[in-house]
Amino acid sequence: MSGENGTGGRSPWGGSPTPPEGDGTGNDAPDDGGDKPEPSEPARGPRNPWLPGAGGLGPRPGGSGPGGSGRGGSGPDAPRGMPGFDNLFRARPGGGGGGNGPFPRMPQRPDGRSWFPLIAGGLAVIWVLASTTHMIGPKEQGIVTTLGKYSRTITPGVSFTLPWPLENVRIEDVTSIKRDTIPEGEAEKLMLTSDQNLVDISYLVRWNIKDLKLYAFQLADPDNTVKEVAEAAMRASIAEVPLTEAMGGTGRALIEQNVRSRMQAVLDTYRSGVLIQGVEIKKADPPNKVIDAFQKVTAAQQDAQREQSNAQAWAQQVTARAQGDATAFDKVYEQYKLAPEVTRRRMYYETMERVLSNNQKVIVAAPGVTSYLPLPEVKRNKTDGEGQ
Repeated sequence: MSGENGTGGRSPWGGSPTPPEGDGTGNDAPDDGGDKPEPSEPARGPRNPWLPGAGGLGPRPGGSGPGGSGRGGSGPDAPRGMPGFDNLFRARPGGGGGGNGPFPRMPQRPDGRSWFPLIAGGLAVIWVLASTTHMIGPKEQGIVTTLGKYSRTITPGVSFTLPWPLENVRIEDVTSIKRDTIPEGEAEKLMLTSDQNLVDISYLVRWNIKDLKLYAFQLADPDNTVKEVAEAAMRASIAEVPLTEAMGGTGRALIEQNVRSRMQAVLDTYRSGVLIQGVEIKKADPPNKVIDAFQKVTAAQQDAQREQSNAQAWAQQVTARAQGDATAFDKVYEQYKLAPEVTRRRMYYETMERVLSNNQKVIVAAPGVTSYLPLPEVKRNKTDGEGQ
């Protein structure tokens, strides 16, 4: 039956039609009086990618002779298709990346070998030296971890370790003083005093690393922990003093000392490896919303203190004057007791002189006494006459 499914029909995979019965070579075969069949033409249709010569991955004709390589020939008669798997790794003419590849051709040594091994070896040596030699500064220390676990602490100088990633080194500055300003920028930090007033506090914390091992492994974020502990200690210290002491000079020094002591106690409990060098209050003002009213109250208090100081000064002057008069009277009394009559007469004369010094004098002439020439009256009359 000839047709699509009969003998000699087309293969649905694009193969050649089934040859007629015989030796399958298309040559003449003895027949019982029949004519020789004509060679059949290859059927046209879809190609089977798995058949030889169809561009697939199957075995290809060509063998290992001059026209082939044994796995997909490369001769002129070999059909086109993917090269063999071993041909992918076979060096191209010209070495390296070749002249037609996407990468530039790598230069070669005079003996024809590639520079790649030497370059790779040099990079490996540099990597080993860089990851095993460590220079530690005079203010620094290093933490060595072996596969992530603490191994040792290295001091200033040149130190050697195993290459990364077997050993890793973390270097920290343990001598320089670190400074944290709380709050940062122009933010407002309000705290409550013992007399139920609010004060805006800004302060500076100075600290450094005391134990690098504890600092590196004990706390997840030691820098942030120092800031939080500082704020807690400052709030506790401000709550113990009134507003005037929190804003004053003597009270401020006491607050700074208390904050430092409390911070160091808490950080030692945490085993943080941090040493607090000092705390300095930079600003202690009332809140911004009430600062105008607070300034008016402060001005009134200053005026009251000034008036009180003036009154005290005047009272001291009056008291001193009274004490001086009393002392003088005591001295006169002592002289009076020694000679009462003389002292009495002297006091009389001094009093009359003081009282009558500015009054007009009237002299009454007695019998047998020359009259007194009123020179002051004459002088006054003369002055009045010139004025007229």
